[in-house]
Amino acid sequence: MITDEKRLTIREWSEDDRPREKMAARGATSLSDAELVAILIGSGNTNESAVELSRRILRECHDNLNELARMSISEMCKRFRGIGPAKAISIMAALELAKRRKMSDVIERKKISSSKDLFELFEPIMIDLVHEEFWILLLDGANKVIEQKRLTQGGTQQTVVDLPMLLKLSLEKSAAAIAVAHNHPSGQNHPSGEDNNITKRIKQGCEAVGIRFLDHIIIARGKYYSFSDEGKM
Repeated sequence: MITDEKRLTIREWSEDDRPREKMAARGATSLSDAELVAILIGSGNTNESAVELSRRILRECHDNLNELARMSISEMCKRFRGIGPAKAISIMAALELAKRRKMSDVIERKKISSSKDLFELFEPIMIDLVHEEFWILLLDGANKVIEQKRLTQGGTQQTVVDLPMLLKLSLEKSAAAIAVAHNHPSGQNHPSGEDNNITKRIKQGCEAVGIRFLDHIIIARGKYYSFSDEGKM
């Protein structure tokens, strides 16, 4: 622990404790999650180095980066001495970039063949959300992705789906097929009565305009429920 009254910046650490130099010499994969976070924040507080503070942050998030990403900037500043808005924003920006990179990798190679494909596409979008969102995936005749779009955003328990808007968008983009997804922030991956009702309504609407409705999946913190897999389509 650091006992003097000033913060030690990364440049003041011993050579063995400098993650920037370690990354330059050995590559990014040689660094722990805490060392990577320490590079982002640059300094700790009067009692902890940046690495020690980063280790504590991750420990309180159960060493789960997804749990850290769900934390708000204000919550991070309140819980961890030495973390102000600028440092919290740096951490959140890095986590967001990681999420977008994962999304880009999935979209570039995506032809939808299963519910797992849908989960891999939507899970990076929804994994950190503390409210419900409802998304549509527009597909061509070969089930390749045309576009994915958020339709609605709701509260912690339910979001309302505008079926006419969903069908209008599908027709405007000349989609041959669609799939939809929404999340349950609670982590409960079983459908509610309203989830069942909206799935039936979307299916009826798609049949009326000649669009294939492939699936509706519910994302729930690493788990998912597929209406198609469960024979409810």
